Amino acid sequence: MRINEEIRAREVRVIGENGEQLGIMSSDEALRMASGKRLDLIEIAPTAAPPVCRIMDYGKFIYGEKKKAQEAKKKQKVIVVKEMKLRPKIEEHDYQVKRRQIESFLEDGNKVKVSVRFRGREISHPEMAQKLLSRLATDLAKVGKIERVPGMDGWAMVMVLAPSKK
Repeated sequence: MRINEEIRAREVRVIGENGEQLGIMSSDEALRMASGKRLDLIEIAPTAAPPVCRIMDYGKFIYGEKKKAQEAKKKQKVIVVKEMKLRPKIEEHDYQVKRRQIESFLEDGNKVKVSVRFRGREISHPEMAQKLLSRLATDLAKVGKIERVPGMDGWAMVMVLAPSKK
């Protein structure tokens, strides 16, 4: 962002301190006008033809920009991907505990990566993991939807669930 003497354009469109249009003038004339009011000439839109400059206090301008950035950051929602690992031969109670935990993750607005890890010869039966993941997806259909369908990823079958829109 350029201010005062750093502005290199011959002509600029000037906006006054109260937001009124002052028109197109030479950058020297705009700079004299700003210094006469003991304010700064700030280049707001350098890519416009001619560039748009505003007469205002540079410190106040920077403060306002920081405030806008903070507000935008507050309104941002950070999506976290949680991971839950299962086994193909999981017991019913363990399955229910993991399902409830995944459900709470989805209700909090997080994505969940569910992976079914194989050991040894278990990998020759991927249909067990497919069946387990499809059961999990149907059990959690109220709170989440499948974002990535189950697929093999090394020694694990992986599925990603995303929270459903409310």
